Amino acid sequence: MNDTIRKQIMTVRATGETNMLDTRMVQVVANRMGLYELVVYLEEHQKEYANFILTGSAGEEKS
Repeated sequence: MNDTIRKQIMTVRATGETNMLDTRMVQVVANRMGLYELVVYLEEHQKEYANFILTGSAGEEKS
């Protein structure tokens, strides 16, 4: 996860519009706000995103 994605997650979170574990709604809010990198990231990295939301750790998933 790069800094852009992290900042976009925090931007959506700051709106208070959705439960951050509801990834589809996070995508809706992000898309509306023009945070397209986050929309794509959520399609491709759901496990990493969930780990970040639950633990605050942005470490890369190990194989």
